[in-house]
This record gives sequence, C-alpha cells and structure tokens, in this order.
Amino acid sequence: MCKAIWTNLRITYMPVPKQEDWLKIEPVCDANYCFIAVDIGDYGKNSDSSIFKNSTFYRKLFKKELNILENTLLPQSNGSKFPFVIVGDEAFGLSQNVMRPYGGRHLSTKKKVFNYRLSRARRFIEFTFGILSNKWRIFHRPLNVSEEFAYDIIKACVILHNFVRIRDGNTLEFEDTLFYEGLLDEDRSPDNTSGKAATNIRDDFIDYFMGAGGVPWQYESIKK
Repeated sequence: MCKAIWTNLRITYMPVPKQEDWLKIEPVCDANYCFIAVDIGDYGKNSDSSIFKNSTFYRKLFKKELNILENTLLPQSNGSKFPFVIVGDEAFGLSQNVMRPYGGRHLSTKKKVFNYRLSRARRFIEFTFGILSNKWRIFHRPLNVSEEFAYDIIKACVILHNFVRIRDGNTLEFEDTLFYEGLLDEDRSPDNTSGKAATNIRDDFIDYFMGAGGVPWQYESIKK
C-alpha cells in the first residue's frame, strides 16, 4: 500500500518544479507547508550533509538541471545580481546555491543578523516537519520495521501530507505547526565551503541585509 501511494501520487503531489514553480515558492519557501522534494536516507549512519550530497536533488542542483532561474536583482539592490539559494542549517555545507549560517558563538553584528534572517526563512521548513509528525503520529516513536519498509512508510506519509495540504489549502491549527524534535539529526558539519565564490555570495547577502534589504526586526537576535 505504501509503495502504491508513492508511485501513483508522486507525479501529481510532488512533481519536478518548473521555473514558474520556483518563482511561486521563492518569497516564502512553500507557504502551504508542502514538500518540494525528499530523499529518504540512512539517518542512523549518515549526517544530513552526507545524505544531501548523495541525493538526486543535489546532483541535479550542481549540474544546473533543476530549472532554477539565473541570478537576479534583489529589491532596491545596487545592481548586483544574486543567485537563487536553498536555505540550510548548520548541518549543510556552504555553496553557491546553498546558504548556511555562520558557525561559532562570538560573531559580529553583521553575521548575527545574517544568521537570524536565515533562521526566519527556515521557519516554514521547520513548521512543515512539525505538521508532518503531528498529523502522522507514527513519527512520534521509533519505527519497529525493516529499513526498506521504513523508507516506504516515510515516502507514503510525505505524499499524503502534500495531498492533505493541497486539499485543505491554508486551513491550519496552531498545534499542527509545533515542531517535533524527534525528527532532527543532531550531527553538525564544520563550516566548510566549496570555494571562494560561495563565501563571497554569503558576504554579499550580509551587505544587502545591512543595507538596502535591512528591516527593523532583524536586530531582535542581537537584543537577546
């Protein structure tokens, strides 16, 4: 049954995004809390970063095969174009199309602002996992099944999650957004980069957030 759900519903409820689809989710991730792509990895042995690097999504991302648009201007920017990037946490490596926060505790004001802006952008993703785990309560306990069956269960639940979100629209109870910590992988990779260009891109985002793209609430992180 789980395999049938994934096979028959995936094309409809998790299609490969086109350029117009990326433009729709670009301002606020997926505002309806749907999954755009998933890769079910062996979380018992690998970190989030290694699972991501071994995924089909990663390979297509770095081969420019995901229909992502070319670099574009940000609102009120001074003419510099920025790439479309995927928002990640500390577990992911920095690259031209993947932004992660700065590591360490003693950060400058600029870096703290960048990390806060990045964390705000990640909230939709975190809420999505919360909705998934609270809707499908099987994720509140270990899956006492074979690895292959566990993968099928997760894929079926993800597709059913998208089906329900699309069917119900923006109807959402507060309890559904509570993030369930059991889904987190605690491993964290070092703050490595895949080249000077990735570091420069992150620095450019900092300059934008501190200038034309600045907002008053971004300093909330500095006050805490």
